[in-house]
Amino acid sequence: MSTAETEQSLRDEIARLKIQLDSKSDATPAPPPDALPLSSSPSHALLLLSDSALPLGSFAFSSGLESYLAHHPSRSPPPIQPFLSLALQTLATTTLPYLLAAYRDPIRLQELDDTLDACILCHVTRRASTAQGRALLTVWERAFCNTVEPGNEEREILAALSAELKKASLPKTSSVDVGDGETTVWGHFAPIWAVVTRALDVPMGDSAHVFLLNHAKAVLSAAVRASVLGPYQAQAVLGSGWLREEMARLLRENWEVKIDEAGQGVPAMDLWVGRHELLYSRIFNS
Repeated sequence: MSTAETEQSLRDEIARLKIQLDSKSDATPAPPPDALPLSSSPSHALLLLSDSALPLGSFAFSSGLESYLAHHPSRSPPPIQPFLSLALQTLATTTLPYLLAAYRDPIRLQELDDTLDACILCHVTRRASTAQGRALLTVWERAFCNTVEPGNEEREILAALSAELKKASLPKTSSVDVGDGETTVWGHFAPIWAVVTRALDVPMGDSAHVFLLNHAKAVLSAAVRASVLGPYQAQAVLGSGWLREEMARLLRENWEVKIDEAGQGVPAMDLWVGRHELLYSRIFNS
């Protein structure tokens, strides 16, 4: 190849590269990472509801663990798995049917709330349920409500329940103390959780699963503070296949259970929770 041909080949290559650079500069620039479109999946709401920092006051309750430990004195703390299994079974047999019923038919929220209050025998359990339910309703009104369209059915149902709670201004103990025989609202945790998750487009299965998981997290958190096990051991239990299988089993067994068939599956749990207030010293509310 002659020198002239070599120079011409270089000029042609330079021209070709210049055309490519010009075409690149005319192209629309890629959006920055924070401007990329995000899918409207329910994962974000589900993560928020499963966050331990959600201000529901769960840290104040041990779900009977403190009383259980006091009634099983020993030099070494008992294993946590047997109690955790009983606590989850209690929640699944007594409360989960109300959650599923409220999710399937949210218009029955106030009816289910009143029925659940009448069916909870232990006043300590009732107090914990209404405290967390009202806390969740407050979180909904102050944080999540504006993320849902104004005409949303669940939003209107929750607003009506909140209005009734404010109008009633009743004590948070039991409907039997009212004495007038009228139906009242109490703000129990499970049915409110169901309607809130439905409003946020969380599938019913995920709603029930996270409800059980949050309860397990609360019990294990109380166990850490009660020096039953360490924080790494608690995380090991949360991440174990045993816990996943246990929750899956409870969901399967109670998925079609009606509220008329709901009942305490672990009678001793009511005794442990009910005797919590009789302890000489305690660090939890239940």
